Amino acid sequence: MLEVRNLTAGYGDIPVVRDVSLSVDEGEILLIGGENGAGKSTLLRAISGFNAPASGSVTLSDRNITGLPPEISAREGLRLVLDNHRVFPELTVHDNLRLGQASGRADPDALARALEEIHAVFPILKEKRGQRARDLSGGQQQILALGQAFVARPKVLLCDEPSMGVAQMLLPPILAFLRKWAESGTAVIIVEQHLKVTQPYTDRALIISRGEVALECRSSDLNSRLEAWRRERMAEHA
Repeated sequence: MLEVRNLTAGYGDIPVVRDVSLSVDEGEILLIGGENGAGKSTLLRAISGFNAPASGSVTLSDRNITGLPPEISAREGLRLVLDNHRVFPELTVHDNLRLGQASGRADPDALARALEEIHAVFPILKEKRGQRARDLSGGQQQILALGQAFVARPKVLLCDEPSMGVAQMLLPPILAFLRKWAESGTAVIIVEQHLKVTQPYTDRALIISRGEVALECRSSDLNSRLEAWRRERMAEHA
């Protein structure tokens, strides 16, 4: 579904991620973790076209989308939900959700079905459907951004720090929503700091350190692999 090969990207002449390769298939969730500043968000921005890669390739459903503007990548079926929400603050909650179909595929019946699913998981969006997005809390705006992406029905969802600004009690329902979403056929990549909470909802995990892939494994093996990797790092610096 989505394949990234030897991607190097950053800002200006400064590389932040180097020679990163990954893939995620239909119905699969890939968890990307790593310390602050490791390059996780830069990687997602380069995949989705917000940052032009210096080298490497991004392929979506056998189509090369490397370096395409994000609006073109979105039309190809790739959607990025950023950790700073990116909703339309002056529009109502309902209009923000409705704009998920703004790519020329307006379908009232599909929208109604999507809204029903979203409201069942996040009833706060139904309660506040007539309020402007700017009046929501940060966590509510994060949920709204996810709902807007859900309405768009992308082939691949890139989700950057879904826990950002969200009360910890809301993170499991968000992750369960993403798990169910993936089971409908969407490929999902989640960048997240809270690995222990997120790992059970994912299939594979990839850890980035200093802009490079440090380890890749099944999510069920993540804890043991992380522990071994950390011991190796400590031994190297002893």
